[in-house]
Amino acid sequence: MSITGIVRKVFEARQRELEKHQNGGEALQRDVLNRLVVEAKDTEYGQNHAFSAIKGYEDFVKHIPINTYEEMKGFIDRMRHGEADILWPGRVRWYAKSSGTTNDKSKFIPVSREGLKRMHYQGGFDAVAMYLRNNPKSRLFDGRALILGGSHAPNYNLKDSLVGDLSAILIENINPLANLVRVPKKQTALISDFEIKRDKIAREAMNKNVTNISGVPSWMLSVLTRMMEITGKTHLEEVWPNIEMFFHGGVAFTPYRKQYEQLITSPNMHYMETYNASEGFFGLQDDPTDKSMLLLLDYDVFYEFIPMDGGDPVPLWAVEIGKNYAMVISTCCGLWRYEIGDTIQFTSTNPYKFIITGRTKHFINAFGEELIVDNAEKGLAYACEQTGAEVSEYTAAPVFMDANAKCRHQWLIEFAKRPADLQQFAELLDKRLQEINSDYEAKRYKNITLQPLEIIEARQNLFNDWLKLRGKLGGQHKVPRLSNSRDNIEQLLKLNQ
Repeated sequence: MSITGIVRKVFEARQRELEKHQNGGEALQRDVLNRLVVEAKDTEYGQNHAFSAIKGYEDFVKHIPINTYEEMKGFIDRMRHGEADILWPGRVRWYAKSSGTTNDKSKFIPVSREGLKRMHYQGGFDAVAMYLRNNPKSRLFDGRALILGGSHAPNYNLKDSLVGDLSAILIENINPLANLVRVPKKQTALISDFEIKRDKIAREAMNKNVTNISGVPSWMLSVLTRMMEITGKTHLEEVWPNIEMFFHGGVAFTPYRKQYEQLITSPNMHYMETYNASEGFFGLQDDPTDKSMLLLLDYDVFYEFIPMDGGDPVPLWAVEIGKNYAMVISTCCGLWRYEIGDTIQFTSTNPYKFIITGRTKHFINAFGEELIVDNAEKGLAYACEQTGAEVSEYTAAPVFMDANAKCRHQWLIEFAKRPADLQQFAELLDKRLQEINSDYEAKRYKNITLQPLEIIEARQNLFNDWLKLRGKLGGQHKVPRLSNSRDNIEQLLKLNQ
C-alpha cells in the first residue's frame, strides 16, 4: 500500500462530517453563532454589545451593527499593541496584512490561535479530504507539496507577534511534521523579495518529487516559469512526473487556466479552487465538474449576506439562488458582522454552493452598467476562446468623457498570447458583455450612453512592475480588475509608455 493509501484513512471521518452540509446548513450556522457569542461574551466588545443577552440570530442583529474595517480599526490597533480581551478572548499575536481601504494603505486582520485551527488549517485539511474522496487512485502523499507563501515581519516589535501575508503566518505556525512533506524550506518560503524567492524556490523544488502545488495562480505561474527556464524543460511533468494537483485561490483562475494547461499536459492533473482570505477560509470546490464552491458551514465563521440590489442583511437560510450578495462574517478572530468586501452568488442551497462574483469596490458602475468581475472574466474567456488569445493580466476603468464628449470603458490588457486582430477581440468582448449583463447592454444601445469599449495592449510585465513599485510583488497581492476610479489605470498607463 502506498503512503497515500495509509494517510487516506485520516480523512475518512471528516469526509462523513462534511455530508452534513447537504441538508443541515441552518442548524450548523446557528450552532456556530451561539459558540462564537458565548466565547466572546466577556471581551470588551462582547460586554459593550451585551453578548450575554444574545439568545439567537434576531438578538444578534439587534445588538451588533454591520462593520467595515474603519469601524474595527481602533480595536485592532489596540490588539496589535498587546492589549488582550478586546475583540476576542486573550491576546492575538498574528495579523494578516491585506490590501488597504480608502483611508489606509493596508488592513491588519487579527488571526487568533482558534482562527488558525478552526478556519485556516481546517480549510486546508478539508481541501485534501475532498480531493482524496474524488480521486481514489491519488498518490498525493507519496511526494512533496510546493506551498507558495509571502513574508512576515515583527508587529510593533512585540515579542512573538507577527504581521504579514496570511500565507506566511500559516507557514510560520504549521505543524513541524508538515515540513517533512513540503517544499521549499521555511527560510526560503518567507523571503520578502519575491524575485529572489522565486529563483530559490525553483532551484530547491526542481529536483524534488512534487505531487501537488498550492498558491495564488499568478505568483505560482511565475515560479513555475522560472523553473522551466532553469531546467530547459517545456512541460512541468518533465520536471515532476508525478504532479497531479493544484490547490489555487486568491484570484480567479479563468485568465490563467489555458497557460497552466499548456504548461502541464499530463492527463492526471487536477485543479481545485479554494476561497481562503486573510479573514478566513470559506469555501472549496468539492466537485471538479462544477466550478461553484461549497460554503463551509461548521467552521468558526457565521455568515450573513447583504443584497447588492438593496435591502437588509440576511442569514444563510434566507438567501436566494442567482442573487448577488456582499458577504458579511463574524469569526473566532474577533471580526463581528464584518463586511469582507467580496460579492458572491449562490448556485445551490442544498448544499449551499456559490461563485465569487467580484469585490464590493471592484466594479464599474459609472453609467448604470453595473459591470462586475464575474462578467469581465466570462467576457474575456469568450474572446480568448474565439481568437486563440491568452490574457495574463488586465484592469479596466471608465473614460467619463473624452474630447468628443464620448464615454466608454477602457481596458488595459497584458496578453500571454496576443490575438491576431485586437479590434476583433474588443468587439467579441463587448458582444459577450452585452449578452450576459442587461444593464451593460442597455447602456451600449446604439452607442447612446456608452461607446464601444477600448483595449490598450500592455507591454510584458507591466502589471508586475507596477506591483513592484508599490511594494506589492508576490504574496497575496492582486491586480484590481475593475474600478470606478481611474487612479490605478492612469498609473499603469504612465508605466506603459
